[in-house]
Amino acid sequence: MTQTVVTLGAHVFDVQVRPVEAIPEGQGATLVEQIRFGPAGTAAGTAITLAKLGATVRTAGAIGADPIGDLLLAMLARHGVDTSLVLRRESVQTSASVLPIRPDGSRPAFHVPGANLTYEPSDAPAADIARATHLHLGGPELMGGEKAAKILAPARAAGVVTSADLLAPGAPGVLAWLADALPLLDHLLPNEDQVLGLTGATTLEDGARALLAHGVGCVAVTREARGALVVTAEKTIAVPAFAVPVVDTTGCGDAFSAGFLRGIGLGRSPEAAAVLGCAAAGLVAQGLGSDHGDFDLAAADAFAAATPVLELP
Repeated sequence: MTQTVVTLGAHVFDVQVRPVEAIPEGQGATLVEQIRFGPAGTAAGTAITLAKLGATVRTAGAIGADPIGDLLLAMLARHGVDTSLVLRRESVQTSASVLPIRPDGSRPAFHVPGANLTYEPSDAPAADIARATHLHLGGPELMGGEKAAKILAPARAAGVVTSADLLAPGAPGVLAWLADALPLLDHLLPNEDQVLGLTGATTLEDGARALLAHGVGCVAVTREARGALVVTAEKTIAVPAFAVPVVDTTGCGDAFSAGFLRGIGLGRSPEAAAVLGCAAAGLVAQGLGSDHGDFDLAAADAFAAATPVLELP
């Protein structure tokens, strides 16, 4: 089944350092095992894993006209992502993060939003989006729901399946900021903290159903080591995470989004799509960066079939 996806939104250049237990004081130095860099962000990171899983992927957004942007585009292209829709900005740098990875795989971040904040609905390639089967917005809160709706509405009118993932921490104000876009989303792919923060709900299912009440078609929530919760108008499905040695959680949410959307594009049920999402996240978690892992759809499905899952509490 042919699936063509435009991932639109956040493009970030990540530098990962591991393991880091503390930042040295003053001019101190600490030896580490590994430093690497790679493409990331809720548009670019999702694009990479979608391409690995066999989708035809074009990514759209804004980056700087700087050496970091050159590297970011080159690395995306190496993974088979079409970057011809990415705009270069002369006046602002490419978004970038430095991520000190703790021994347990968690990480704080030092982040420059950069050119991501300059993207406007008028920059969106409407004709290219209309020819795709799927549009995924990575970080629609960077422009707000009113502007995001101007991109989503014509896509929906053209029969394109729409989805979004979030970058911002959940807060009620963010929900109001995104309100115009929510009825135009077939799938929303946030994490647990975002859902609870956005809605103020006391349980994750109640929070997801509050988002459905705002017009979202399906909410697939990542829950770290507890896998994912998929909530539709008809049912709630808990999907466990896979038991893997975690090196770095960077990009696991983007990998889940990619796996879930690839599953939907293949005609799989939301539950089966979430299993593929958890498999992609489990494969990415075993190394540094959003682009970790040399796998394809067959390998991800084999991994899901053979790998034990973590027990759900």
